[in-house]
Order: sequence, then structure tokens, then C-alpha cells
Amino acid sequence: MELDIVELSRLQFAMTAMYHFLFVPLTLGLSVIVAIMETVYVMTGRPIWRQMTKFWGLLFGINFVLGVATGITMEFQFGMNWSYYSHYVGDVFGAPLAIEGLMAFFLEATFVGLFFFGWDKLSKVAHMIVTWLVAIGSNFSALWILIANGWMQNPVGAQFNPETMRMEMTSFFDVVFNEVAQAKFVHTVSAGYVTAAVFVLGVSAWYLLKDRHVELARRSIAVASAFGLASALSVVVLGDESGYSASHTQKMKLAAIEGMWETHKAPAPFSAIGFPDKEARETHYKVEVPWVMGLIGTRSLTEEIPGINDLVAEAEEKIRSGLIAYDALMAIRAQRAETPEEVRATFEEHSGNLGFALLLKRYVDDPREATEAQIAQAADDTIPGVAPLFWAFRIMVGLGFGFIAVMLYFFYRASFRAMQFPRWALRGAVIIIPAPWIAAELGWFVAEYGRQPWTVDGVLPTALSVSHLGVADLLITLAGFVTFYTILFIIEMGLMLKYIRKGPFEDVEETNAWVERHEHRLRTHDGKGPFAANPAE
Repeated sequence: MELDIVELSRLQFAMTAMYHFLFVPLTLGLSVIVAIMETVYVMTGRPIWRQMTKFWGLLFGINFVLGVATGITMEFQFGMNWSYYSHYVGDVFGAPLAIEGLMAFFLEATFVGLFFFGWDKLSKVAHMIVTWLVAIGSNFSALWILIANGWMQNPVGAQFNPETMRMEMTSFFDVVFNEVAQAKFVHTVSAGYVTAAVFVLGVSAWYLLKDRHVELARRSIAVASAFGLASALSVVVLGDESGYSASHTQKMKLAAIEGMWETHKAPAPFSAIGFPDKEARETHYKVEVPWVMGLIGTRSLTEEIPGINDLVAEAEEKIRSGLIAYDALMAIRAQRAETPEEVRATFEEHSGNLGFALLLKRYVDDPREATEAQIAQAADDTIPGVAPLFWAFRIMVGLGFGFIAVMLYFFYRASFRAMQFPRWALRGAVIIIPAPWIAAELGWFVAEYGRQPWTVDGVLPTALSVSHLGVADLLITLAGFVTFYTILFIIEMGLMLKYIRKGPFEDVEETNAWVERHEHRLRTHDGKGPFAANPAE
């Protein structure tokens, strides 16, 4: 096995996936925020809310188009770079992706057109429904993709067929309602909502600092802070659900995230900081918070969370069990219909660990010929990179709690301080605009890097999943993708900055007239309304 091919294939997919996910969270969240704004417009009839809908909808549209362009190439990579993976699990993995294309993407793409070109052709209520369908389509698209990804993390509802040498679906219901997939969906979507809320908050804060589009900016901050606060709280709560799910579906990932080498007496503590050392199998200078990891991982005070060393020993036992399954499988392949029933029974008994035997393919063509040292090395290979996972997770969590604090502050100022915001707070809102993207990328890093050495956890090793390509082929396509995606990213940034600087340019006269009338009403009353002008201005 040429490991350089595997690493280059992983690098290429990681690059394209992380580039693509620069666009996805903003699409998910901004579509819902725009739908909320248009709903307020339909309910109140105030033209400023229509102007807000059109302005933020334009930024959504730019992001949506470029997100589609970057997403298409990802699906082609399964056939180009990961052909054996596609052959081995395509019957299961392909189903949610096909549904995503047929149901969610067509729904989303169709109604995006109506959103932009239907303002003068549809009634207000009909256009609002279209906007909500765009938001629903965006989130449906994420649902089916995350169902596919969740199956890679926790392959339920499928089994290996020794006749076809492929994984085949046994329960579509189990695949769809896979606990990992559902936890990933709500967590990922909530993170997208936070991303959009921080984006709207930051851009609106910039307008207030420049004293431009003040009424639009204040209302946008009110929506973004309320929506963002609810979303940020959801991210933390639903992240806890992901941790609980990992405690019984991906134990090694959870132990690596915690840097827990030895099984700790229940309830396990959470290491706030530490320095994992894979060579010494120890985490140095740990600062622990008692009980927290046990509560997150098991939701009890009595259940243990196994450490990495115990999980390696368990993996070695599974490799030996998988070798029995592999030997029986070779007999079935050789004898076909004449295979004795006891051989098939032996295979069925040990087939759940077949993937662990395939880890030996990295070292020997026939796993049955593996030495004791190779078996021990294959068991050690089940340990992912502990230090990167440890710190990526903590940075992501720290940012998550930071978003709660930011949204809570702006929600308080918008709700109880007449939408008056200190300039230092507005500058801070602008500065943190990139932060949710960093958190989202770290989240995907933890999810995918923590699954290694598996493409499908416990079923198919990454080293076996790649296509038979040359190093030159991968280097050329990698360079091409980097160039193409970088150009798209520059285009995205250029267009977004152009229209942010330009500001809302539609319905200007009607909106300005309404704002003047509104301010006059405030002045002629007590002047204490939520949108009253600041006397110091």
C-alpha cells in the first residue's frame, strides 16, 4: 500500500471539504434570518423590513451560488479519489446523497430563483412562503449530507454481504435516524445559525460605526442577537449530545479528545488544559475539572469512560476476531454455494470485526499472515492524533461560550438599552466576524480527524479506500483544486465586500420616507420607543 497516495487523497478531500464549508454555515443561517425578516415585513408592512430582507438576501445569494460551485466537486471526488470506498459502501452512502440532490437541492435552487425575481410577481405572503422554502431547502440539504456522514461515523442499518463483497443497507430507517447523524445535524445547523448571526451582527456594527444605514443596522442587530443567542445556547447543549453519543459509538475519539490514556474511576474529570504526549502515553500538566467528563460522556456518576490504552487492547482482540471472519470469508469466496454451514456461521459470528482485520492490509497482503508485532501495530493505529484533537476541541468550545457572551450582551443592549451600543462593543463585533468559521472548521476537524484510521468507523480503513492513482495525478488535481477554490474564495470576498460597502440600494426612497415618519412619531410622543434616536447623536 502506497501511503503517499492515501495521504495526498486525504489532503485533497480535506482541502475541498474545508473550502466548501466556508460557504455552507452562512447559507444555512442567513436563509433563516432573511426569512424571519421577511415575516416581520409581512406582519407589519414596514418597508424597512423589506429593504433588510433584500439586502441580506443579496448577500445570501452570492454565498449560495459559490457554495454550490464548491460543493459539486466534492461528490465527484468519491469516484475519482475514493473509488474502492464508493464500491464498498456505495449502496448505503449513495442513498442519502441521491435524496439530497433530488429533494433538497432542487427545492432550494428552484425557490432561490423565485426569491430574487418574484418580488413584483408574487403577493407578499406568497413571497414569504418562497423565502421560507429556500431556508427549509437549505437545511434539508444539510440533513441528508449529515445523514451520509453520520453513517460513516456510526455504520448502522447495513451489513457486509460476503457474496458481493460490499456493505448493503438492511434498514433505511436506522440509517436516517442514526443517533450520530441526528446529533451532527442539529449541532451543525445550529453552528451555521451562529455564523450567520455573527456575520449580520458584525456588518451591522460596521454600519453603526460609520453612521450609515442606522435604522437597518439597529434592527438587524436586534434580530441577529436574539437569533444568535438561541443558536449559541443550542450549539452548546447539542454539542453535549454529540459527546454522549460518542461515548458509546466512537469511544476512541472521545478518549483522544480528552487525552485520557488510562481508564479513570467514575465519574471521569474533564481536562481543561494539558499537553498530550503520544510517545509517553501521558497527558502532562493537566488541569482537571472533577466529574464533568463523566457527566458529559455517560450522563451518570457510576459509568466509566475507557481510556486509550484499554481501547487499544480491545482493538487487538477485535483484530484477532476479524482474522477469524477474514479466514471464513476467503473460504466462502473459494467454495461459493458449497461452503459448509459451520463456516458461514463462523463468519456471521465474527463479521462485525472484519474491518479490524483489514487494518493489517497496510502491512501485509494477506492479514492471516500477519505477525504478532504487526497485529500490535495495527491496534496502535486506531489511536488518532491526540494532541491536535485535544486542542482543536478546546478552542472550538471556548469560542462557543464566547459567542454566547457576545450575543447575550448585544441582546441586552438591543432589548433594554434602546439599541444604544458602545463603540468598543461595535468594534469587537466587527473583529469577531471570522471566529464562527474558525469554530466550524475546528468542529469538522475533530469529527473527521478523530475518526482515523477509518473511512467508515470499524468497517473500512482509510488506507484501503483510495483509488489506484499516481502521485503525479493527485498533485496535479490538488494544485488545480487549490487554484480553482482560491479564485472562487477571492470572488466571494470581493463581491461580499463590494455590496456591504454599497449597502442597501433597493426601495431607498420608500424606506427613507417611512423612517422620517417613524422618527417624527417618536419625537411627538415620549421619545422612549425602542427605535428612538440617541439624544447624544
